[in-house]
Amino acid sequence: MIQEQTIRAAVECSGVGLHSGAPVHLRILPGPTSSGIVFRRTDLDGFEVEAVGRNVARVSYATSLMKKGVLISTTEHLLSAFVGMGIDNAIVELDNLELPILDGSAQPFVDLIRRAGIRKQRRPRTYLRVIKSLELREGNKFIGIYPADRYSVSYTINFPHPLIGSETRSIELTNGQYLAEIAAARTFGFLHEAELMRQQGLIRGASEENAIVLTKDGVVNPPLRFSDEFVRHKILDLIGDLALIGRQVLGNVVADRAGHAMHTALVSRLLRDKSLWEETTVPEEEREPELPRHFAAGYSV
Repeated sequence: MIQEQTIRAAVECSGVGLHSGAPVHLRILPGPTSSGIVFRRTDLDGFEVEAVGRNVARVSYATSLMKKGVLISTTEHLLSAFVGMGIDNAIVELDNLELPILDGSAQPFVDLIRRAGIRKQRRPRTYLRVIKSLELREGNKFIGIYPADRYSVSYTINFPHPLIGSETRSIELTNGQYLAEIAAARTFGFLHEAELMRQQGLIRGASEENAIVLTKDGVVNPPLRFSDEFVRHKILDLIGDLALIGRQVLGNVVADRAGHAMHTALVSRLLRDKSLWEETTVPEEEREPELPRHFAAGYSV
């Protein structure tokens, strides 16, 4: 059976929160078997918040968790990296309310995990296998999850911008595709919306170093890492948000202009209706090998 995994050694980094602009130090430590991902606020006497659906708090421009009034904000990029790297259990210590945005993608977190190393644990990994379809609609937004033997995502976005327009991409989370195609895709924002968002208490830590900044007809800080980096980042976010299911997924997710709120609504609905899924393990030989590190770490254009 495929076993649970954690990291081998503690690793750390520092940065600023995308929305709060606050400095934060983050440390990732190995987690006990079957403990999942647990955030620990070292500035609040080590208070712990589990990365699970029941703790989802605010979702608008980022996904935040809250337990007993303690907030952990902008979790999606690190959680996405954990899924992409096959990490089931870890403790994430931070000394402020928001995770560091770093370069705006999951790549720095992937690099941290690589530096730490990955260790197999003794318990077989439990997957959530989707056995009945679930669909959510809200106006022109849509998200659905369907039975499948592997975890795959298809995402469509549509922005009235000459560099974006309608973009669709599909990915299967096997054979290193997350590392090669998704991890390095950065978050993005529109320059004409920036001042209003700052007045709302958002993007106070945003800069050209941690986001793609779009003008009305171009980009302030080229080049793009991928020609369709925008939809790839939406897939990155979706994978991070669906990590709040608390288990690796076997299912096909289809999203159209969905966003964080619909991602987490899918998590909530799925977990609430146990007729939609079953728990299962997967034989070791069914897992496909990762791409070589020197290839998977690179960017595509």
